[in-house]
Amino acid sequence: MTVAKGGSDMTDAAKSALADGVDVIVAGGGDGTINAVASVMVGTGRAFGVLPLGTLNHFAKDIGIPLALEAAVANIVNGVRKDVDVGEVNDQIFLNNSSLGLYPDIVRDREKQQSRLGRGKWLAAGWATLGALRRYPFLSIRFKLDDDREQARRTPFVFIGNNEYTMQGFSIGAREALDRGKLSFYIAQRPGRLALIRLGWRAVCGRLAQERDFDVLTADHLDIDTRHKRIRVATDGEVTVMATPLRYRIRPGALCVIVPIKE
Repeated sequence: MTVAKGGSDMTDAAKSALADGVDVIVAGGGDGTINAVASVMVGTGRAFGVLPLGTLNHFAKDIGIPLALEAAVANIVNGVRKDVDVGEVNDQIFLNNSSLGLYPDIVRDREKQQSRLGRGKWLAAGWATLGALRRYPFLSIRFKLDDDREQARRTPFVFIGNNEYTMQGFSIGAREALDRGKLSFYIAQRPGRLALIRLGWRAVCGRLAQERDFDVLTADHLDIDTRHKRIRVATDGEVTVMATPLRYRIRPGALCVIVPIKE
């Protein structure tokens, strides 16, 4: 067992285990940690055991892995292997979703407040969301799904999911399946300031916004371009700067995960 001190430690340990021929690799942490290890395991056919130790644990919830640690360990011992899809943007994978616009900006601001001002995560998120209200940011994009014609839109928030998220009344909730081979594409309409702040806060909390605030589409692949040569992109809650255009793809059945046996 390796106790990692950072992202590079985790991926190095996973690569070393694969090179040694280990058939099952287990990682414990939040969605960012799980993404980091999964990025090494995609396409290898080796089994991935997930211990959900983060705050939200979206991937574990959606795939049916129990959140209690003891039950999650038992699942690794007694569960079955299942191939699930992963999303990819400019060669970087995501298990849950990727987003542009409002959410990456809030996360960047929140992290600055945590490191510079010592604020807690949720307090910093609140102040970062209020900052978004003052800026009232919009992003001009051009996008093309599969082989359709290119479209243009000005929007505060773009959300791309690995498979389709279920609309649950007033929020975008869980996914019914992670093996249907589709990206889901949610693009926010042009809300007023109060709707924008609600949108940002629900994004931070992992709930997004009301169904009427989004246009919803599905595709095998998606290309997004902007006026900027580089743009902040969130993948499973981690923000990086990527060169445009952004090329999103679905990779069907690319990750083997240990899941509970269906009764």
